[in-house]
Amino acid sequence: MKQLKGRDLLGTADLNPQEITDILQLARQLKNQELEIKCNLVLGLLFYKASTRTRVSFSVAMYKLGGQVIDLNPSVTQVGRGEPIEDTARVLDRYLDILAIRTFAQADLETFANYAEIPVINALTDLEHPCQILADLMTVQECCGSLQGHTLTYLGDGNNMAHSLLLGGALTGLNVRIAAPKGYEPQPEIVKQAKEIAGDQSEIIVTQDAIAAVEGAQVVYTDVWASMGQEDSADQRIPIFQPYQVNQQLLAHADPEAIVLHCLPAHRGEEITAEAIESERSRVWDQAENRMHAQQALMASLLGLV
Repeated sequence: MKQLKGRDLLGTADLNPQEITDILQLARQLKNQELEIKCNLVLGLLFYKASTRTRVSFSVAMYKLGGQVIDLNPSVTQVGRGEPIEDTARVLDRYLDILAIRTFAQADLETFANYAEIPVINALTDLEHPCQILADLMTVQECCGSLQGHTLTYLGDGNNMAHSLLLGGALTGLNVRIAAPKGYEPQPEIVKQAKEIAGDQSEIIVTQDAIAAVEGAQVVYTDVWASMGQEDSADQRIPIFQPYQVNQQLLAHADPEAIVLHCLPAHRGEEITAEAIESERSRVWDQAENRMHAQQALMASLLGLV
């Protein structure tokens, strides 16, 4: 995958269908220990938002590649004291081999990428979460055997997860249905982009009807109702989003073999019941593990190690 060497991953659509297929295949090989890749490179983690899975999975993935990790906590570095992004990016470019950034504004991520020559990875912004989608697609592939022709229904806020699921599904032939309350739908420009990418290859639907969206779906997916930075509105959202809770009653409308996914952390009793997340249908823990394998494959590709 030398065509990926040196590139950035700022959004899901930065990858084409074949590149996603290649990354997922490499991730499976790494997961099954069919391939060993070793390097002596350094990953920087610059996270302005809290993280458990992304921080740990990126770190372990780089260690498994034989590299090193530096945690650039904004609270103990100059970026937390107002140093311009342009200056920070140019300095880190001289020290690191690859950089993963978790921040709020997509524009800040893009500024980093513009001023650094090393690969820059979106480890989550308010707009997108492309690395999570690679793990999600890998998990669906493992459970369903393929992506094309299957249907994933996402219930809840039309947030960064919804955006990346729309684009990831469109790129891989996976049908994606988003069920969200009025006023909380995904951004129209993202929906339009996903439909243009999908063409006749997959179905992209946005609706307010949770039951219709789940009908016959092979994958039922949810996320927290209030993302990071929206905590003040969390209590107000509960009655609005209640009809979109993933529970046994809603799952009864899905395919009998449907799996349940959640990108975590989960608020049990809100967007998903404890019964649903602990059920035999749940593949949440496989999904979380696959973050490590997908990101290991992604970094190996961007660094030109494969």
